[in-house]
Amino acid sequence: MNNAKMWLVVKPTVGVPLFLTAVAVGSFAVHVAVLSNTTWVADFLSGNELGSGSESAALVPDVDTDVAKASYVLPSTDGSREVTIIIDGVPVKAILQPPELHAAITQ
Repeated sequence: MNNAKMWLVVKPTVGVPLFLTAVAVGSFAVHVAVLSNTTWVADFLSGNELGSGSESAALVPDVDTDVAKASYVLPSTDGSREVTIIIDGVPVKAILQPPELHAAITQ
């Protein structure tokens, strides 16, 4: 044991509860930070769809700025994926192809 001599300075009746208290306080601080800085945790805990949280998150842009939203569409049979991107209310479709399919098409 590396820290065996520590118990010659600090009694185990003091050191063990102090260590466990420090672990509990640290864990509580991390959980508070996650809950206060993310929106998806509250959505997950309440059973809502992820990403439908409050608009007051720090990473969500203001309503007045340009906002781009994307909705995922199921993959097609050839391996590509179709994504609909909405920018300023105008829907734009993009087709994402895997590198193998893209290489076969360009040759």
